[in-house]
Amino acid sequence: MAEADLGILIRSIARKNNKTLMEAAKKQRGKYLAMAAKATNKTTRDRYRLMARHTVLYATAAARRIQVSADNAADSYRRSMKNAVEQPPANKSVKKKG
Repeated sequence: MAEADLGILIRSIARKNNKTLMEAAKKQRGKYLAMAAKATNKTTRDRYRLMARHTVLYATAAARRIQVSADNAADSYRRSMKNAVEQPPANKSVKKKG
């Protein structure tokens, strides 16, 4: 069942990428919140807090898109392998000239 293993591998890689993406987003969010804490006026503080909130929001959306793409690729591969197994082999008839 190599096709099942490849489908699992595709999904596994996507999960690792999602984890890395979310770790980076949380780190960036922390930086923005630290900058907000150091801000001297309310508008700057609110702007940094909004940037921190949007960083996590957009990273979550990107992670979801990565996971959906990986699921689609794994399902497409599985369907292709299923169709290849069900399809009869092509005839290799060679015509002789002469």
